[in-house]
Amino acid sequence: MQHYFLNKSLTTGQSVQLPKEIAHHLGKVLRAEVGDQFELVSSEHQVFEAKISELDGNQITAVVTEQTNKDVELPVNVTIVSGLSKGNKPEWIVQKATELGVSKVIFMPMNWSIVKWDQKASKKINRLNEVALSAAEQSHRNVVPEVAYLNGLKALTQMNFDTKLVAYEESAKVGEEANLVKAVRQTSPGQSIVAVFGPEGGISESEISLLKENGFVLAGLGPRIMRTETAPLYFLSAVSVLTELI
Repeated sequence: MQHYFLNKSLTTGQSVQLPKEIAHHLGKVLRAEVGDQFELVSSEHQVFEAKISELDGNQITAVVTEQTNKDVELPVNVTIVSGLSKGNKPEWIVQKATELGVSKVIFMPMNWSIVKWDQKASKKINRLNEVALSAAEQSHRNVVPEVAYLNGLKALTQMNFDTKLVAYEESAKVGEEANLVKAVRQTSPGQSIVAVFGPEGGISESEISLLKENGFVLAGLGPRIMRTETAPLYFLSAVSVLTELI
């Protein structure tokens, strides 16, 4: 069943004229017909079933038929912070992190970042938010994650989180394996957790010092060294296992 987000409240029995983007996808791409069913997510993140009641050219009207109890969100609100990386890696991170339940993805330049966004940041963030929306629809999320840009770690240290981690390969090299599990298990449902991941070049010692000074805990992600686009996905998978499956 197709899954779409509407920026409005919904109630059972309500008649809704679908936005042109959704109408185009249903009517032109999927060739939907009157009576076809799909899901709509309200601005309150509630999932409703709906069916097409009228097709008129490029316009589609639907009736909201039933509110469901679907909630696929992680018990904790997870923010991923990623140093700027090359090529399509940011899109990959956003797409897969959305599928794995991330609440927010932040990109920022770091000391060893190879690429710089500078004046392109706004355009890139707009594109990445589109990727997040598409991935949230595909994975039937209740919430579309936000994608944002910060100028550096100092801006991040001004933000409030209940649990703060930084993935550090040196911790993995010396066999540290308890901090990740301990931190996630100590984060209660509804609380927030942030994890920082370096770019291709890694995280510099000065950045590690700044993060530690602001309450971030160093955490290894197992014995293997992962690429910048892989580490956030490992972390989100670990959060899912520790908060949803055991």
